[in-house]
Amino acid sequence: MPEYVSDAHDPRLSDFTGLRDVELRKSLEAEQGLFVAEGEKVIRRAIGAGYPVRAVLTTERWLEPLADVLGDATVYVVSEEVMHGVAGFQVHRGALASMERLPLPPMADALSGASRIVVLEDLVDHGNVGAIFRCAAALGVDAIVLSPRCADPLYRRSVKVSMGAVFAIPYVRMDDWYGGLEQIRAAGFQALALTPDQSVTPLDTVELSDRVALLLGAEGDGLSSRWLREADEQVCIAMSPAAMASGVDSLNVVAAAAIACHGLMRGAGTPRGSSNAG
Repeated sequence: MPEYVSDAHDPRLSDFTGLRDVELRKSLEAEQGLFVAEGEKVIRRAIGAGYPVRAVLTTERWLEPLADVLGDATVYVVSEEVMHGVAGFQVHRGALASMERLPLPPMADALSGASRIVVLEDLVDHGNVGAIFRCAAALGVDAIVLSPRCADPLYRRSVKVSMGAVFAIPYVRMDDWYGGLEQIRAAGFQALALTPDQSVTPLDTVELSDRVALLLGAEGDGLSSRWLREADEQVCIAMSPAAMASGVDSLNVVAAAAIACHGLMRGAGTPRGSSNAG
């Protein structure tokens, strides 16, 4: 049975406290091994991907739409005002679910059977990470590898921006940035470092191998000099001469990721990832 709560400071709602406080949430979620899914569609995808539900915080109007997937989960029902007071913002999708994290697979398991992967180096913006997961899942990428300092794909904003695509594609986190690419290359992947430098090889002209790893760098700074050197080849997305002449000489990391992931479909086998992430 749902439990009705009228106080935003009720300790039963602690999983959902201060969702806009990034440092608080990092500490809380790491300590308790949880993450928060927002909205019916994302909650359904998280449950469908096998993440156990710890608790659900919702308003009266969302009880029925979610009833078929919540089973015997603990459900706290609050007013719109209490929801705002707990989360720290207006929850327009009406429901939040606190989910248990699952252990990440070893990198070798994530790479096994993959033909197209994306490797993210030090992307710290949660929205960008979520958007790249959405692009990758929609365009047949089989797995994503994160450097140690990359933003958390299961942080609420990442999950929200990805529309649940973070649950549709396997991902792992490197233990060692310095030697992390070596394991990927040792697994037989052709490492392509994407850079805005228009003097390097355009991606659409590269002969792609059976296994390709696309390396994407941090917002603004791009890939580190080490990863650029260690890649098998540096590649770019060719810009139009008119754009270059007007000073538009690069794309943001999400747009670049979308174009590049589409380019990786050329010559790829049947992808392991889902293509219905939209």
